[in-house]
Amino acid sequence: MDWTPPAVAPRADAALTARLRQRIDHLTKPLGALGQLEALMLQAGLLQGRVDPRLDAPQVLVFAADHGLAARGVSAYPSDVTAQMVENFLAGGAAISVLARLHGLPLTVVDAGVRGARAVRPGLIVRPVAPGGTADASLGPAMSRAQCVQALELGREVVGSVPGNALVLGEMGIGNTSAAALLTAHFTGAPLAACVGRGTGLDDAGLARKLEVLAQVAQRHAGVATPLEALAAFGGFEIAALAGAMLQAAHERRLIVVDGFIVTAALLVAHALRPAVLEACVFAHCSDEAGHARALAHLGARPLLALDLRLGEGSGAALAWPLVVGAVALLDGMASFDSAGISGRDASTATA
Repeated sequence: MDWTPPAVAPRADAALTARLRQRIDHLTKPLGALGQLEALMLQAGLLQGRVDPRLDAPQVLVFAADHGLAARGVSAYPSDVTAQMVENFLAGGAAISVLARLHGLPLTVVDAGVRGARAVRPGLIVRPVAPGGTADASLGPAMSRAQCVQALELGREVVGSVPGNALVLGEMGIGNTSAAALLTAHFTGAPLAACVGRGTGLDDAGLARKLEVLAQVAQRHAGVATPLEALAAFGGFEIAALAGAMLQAAHERRLIVVDGFIVTAALLVAHALRPAVLEACVFAHCSDEAGHARALAHLGARPLLALDLRLGEGSGAALAWPLVVGAVALLDGMASFDSAGISGRDASTATA
């Protein structure tokens, strides 16, 4: 399957790294006292190529699509809920709607293949790859080659159409924890059973049924080799669009706040295509979904939060957003020891 992802160059810059570390270390605090926030400061500066990074016009993008595999009973909710939740996002009643409003972040929902017709309106982009969602992955590939590429390009185009230099990414799609579990097992090499969770709240019998169905899907597509073949086999349209969005964002040096299990599964695809995409990624949280910790470990990620979330939508990323804002504000606003006239560390005792 041929598709050329956008170039994502590593941000190695020894001189800028040294300048940023000098700035961070001389803020009025003990060395390393701001912990992971200092890593965020450094990451933002390197990504933007400056010692005084800024967060300009940040955006929330939620990609939504349906999954044919949902017909096999892998979710506690029917597929109709995808479309209903899209309306809830737009009406302002979903968790991500509330959090985006709280933080003053514009929210755009992208219909990448949700069942049923809906009109374009403010806050909604209607670009379905296929109007009914993906095919049933237990019967064949969830997406054709052309659909997979179309979904990847959709993500790229949406990112290119919105302003700003930072993105909070989310998703919606009944059945998409199944696709994410299959992708996670494929890319990490973890046992499928270790990647399959309760999703929308399956009971023990439902979880066992879900694992049985996904084992059949994994066996059917055991021969997939390339990242795009795996993506096409397992789906879904919103996951492919997220992968394309992350690759485009990293190409444009936008900061990406990665949400939970499904968004991280999309990142596994993007990372397999362009490993340097990770340099743009801030990992918001480790969710309660079984495979998420496996995916994060594979990527060498250290998430900011651990709140046992498994909601999706970008809600965990939105909750972590103030930490990103705080890190950049501290780097910009804190005084240095010299500028504040405060004595720094005593060199004679610094290593004591």
